[in-house]
Amino acid sequence: MVVEYQASGGTTGGQDAQTKITKIEIITNESKFEGLKKALNSIGITGMTVFDVFGYGMQKGHSTYYRGVETEADLLPKIRVEVVVSTVPVQEVVDAARKALYSGNIGDGKIFIYNVENVIRVSTGDEGKKALEYPNE
Repeated sequence: MVVEYQASGGTTGGQDAQTKITKIEIITNESKFEGLKKALNSIGITGMTVFDVFGYGMQKGHSTYYRGVETEADLLPKIRVEVVVSTVPVQEVVDAARKALYSGNIGDGKIFIYNVENVIRVSTGDEGKKALEYPNE
């Protein structure tokens, strides 16, 4: 099956290629978080949102023991890290994340990339790329 990407006709922020905003979502094991955070900080990622999530992929969970009885743990604890970038290249974020997370085993994680139509900073009303920048940057 071939999946083709088609950009939407217009955006609410009136963005062009030079003001492109991208959301990168990374789902991985909780134990990999510190390494991932350091890798992202080293390439200039200044903010992220982190969630505790549960799920499984190809491995369909795993067996565990509870009070001496084997049970199936269908949903495994994971973390979801979200970053939104406009100046740091997306491929640089992907490369840093892959390097930090790779062990060669099933369960290393997934990276999802989304186009962001607009960002609005509530406190100032700034929109687009300006909403992601801070005065000291």
